[in-house]
Amino acid sequence: MRAFRRLLGRRHRLIAAAVAALAMACALIGLRPDTASVTVLAAARDLPGGTLEATDLKAVALRPDTVPDGVVRPGAPVAGRVLAGPMRRGEPLTDLRLLGPGLLAAHGPGTVATPVRVADPQSARLLSPGDVVDVLAASSTWEGAVPARTVAEDVTVITTPDGEPDRGALIVLATTSEQAVRLASAQAGGHLSITINHRGR
Repeated sequence: MRAFRRLLGRRHRLIAAAVAALAMACALIGLRPDTASVTVLAAARDLPGGTLEATDLKAVALRPDTVPDGVVRPGAPVAGRVLAGPMRRGEPLTDLRLLGPGLLAAHGPGTVATPVRVADPQSARLLSPGDVVDVLAASSTWEGAVPARTVAEDVTVITTPDGEPDRGALIVLATTSEQAVRLASAQAGGHLSITINHRGR
């Protein structure tokens, strides 16, 4: 009976030692740095959109299976680029967030980015990237005001960068080349305004 108790005690000690070793191994694995992480650029704080500065972004490490397509890596020239819409702090920066070929590709082939100024800055403040608008032009002649006409229909707002309020509000639209020509002609000869067809998601 005494021998059985000694054997049982030895077995308990072996089990306890094995459990302790397993716990230590798990702890060491948890403390080991993740060598497979991918470093990307993310928003350093909530960003409203507009021209980016170097301090607007920071490097963060992500697991490979969480890295989005088109992510921007540290070292990429992003200062001075235009952020098309707001970003939350910590959100990875991707090519579709920046005004450029990647963003335009999302709107279909043949799309160009067309900057226009609308006469009423207050109406432009209602806009967000993804909103679909019509653009109207109004002009005056020596005979008086000419009724407004629609110069571009169902165009999508890409971004609303900061501008000079005394010159009207700047917005960037995703248009066809033909619409861009009409908008440029209308802007040269009169004032532009917008109507919102539906809001972006």
